[in-house]
Amino acid sequence: MKPISVMVVDDHTLFRRGLIALLSQEPGIEVVGEAADAADALRRAPQLQPDVILLDNHMPGANGVTVVPALREQLPATRVLMLTVSEDEQDLAAALRNGAQGYLLKTMDGEDLAAALHRTMRGESVVSPEMSHKLLNALRSGAAAAAPVASVETPPLSPRELEILRELTLGASNKEIARTLGIAESTVKIHVQHILRKLELSSRVQAAVWGSERGLGVVAP
Repeated sequence: MKPISVMVVDDHTLFRRGLIALLSQEPGIEVVGEAADAADALRRAPQLQPDVILLDNHMPGANGVTVVPALREQLPATRVLMLTVSEDEQDLAAALRNGAQGYLLKTMDGEDLAAALHRTMRGESVVSPEMSHKLLNALRSGAAAAAPVASVETPPLSPRELEILRELTLGASNKEIARTLGIAESTVKIHVQHILRKLELSSRVQAAVWGSERGLGVVAP
C-alpha cells in the first residue's frame, strides 16, 4: 500500500526534526516535507501534496488554527491535524470548526501518533483523550448559549437526520444514538454520512460543532 505522506509544520526546529525522525521509523508513513511557520506551509504544501499536515498552533506570524481554512482550500483532499501543547477549549473548537480533522497534544507517544495518522486516513476524526472532555464541554457550552433550534434556518435535513445530528451534538456515539432512537448502528452511520454531505463538512466532530452553534444540543423545556 502507498505510505501516508506527511508534512510537519512547527517553528521549533529541535521538535520538528525529532518528530520527522520519529515518524520516519514508522512503517507506512513517509515525511515528504516540513515548514517552520504558517506562511512557509502555505507556500510549500501545494507543491508537496501531502496526505496529512501535522500543524502546530502557536507559531510566529499566524496561529495554526487561523490558516487551516486556507490549507483546506488549497488542498481539499489533505487532512490537517493540529499537534500542539495548547489544551485551551477555544483553540480546540476553533481548529475543528475551521476544518481540522483532529486535535492532538505533543505529550502523546509516537505509536499513538502513528495510529492517529492511520485513523485519519480512514476518515476518522482524532482528538487526544485529554481533550475529549473539553470538547464535550465546549460543545455543551456552545449549545447552551445558542438560539433554540426552531429559530435557526437549517439545510434540508430530514427529521431523522435532525434527530441524529442533535444526538451527535450532545456527544453521543453511533451505538448510543442507535440505542436512543431504536435503529440499527449501520443505519446511523449512513445518516451521518448524509448529514456530512449536506452540510459540506468532513467529520462528525465538525458536525457537532456546527450543531452546537445552532442550538441543536439544547433540550427543549
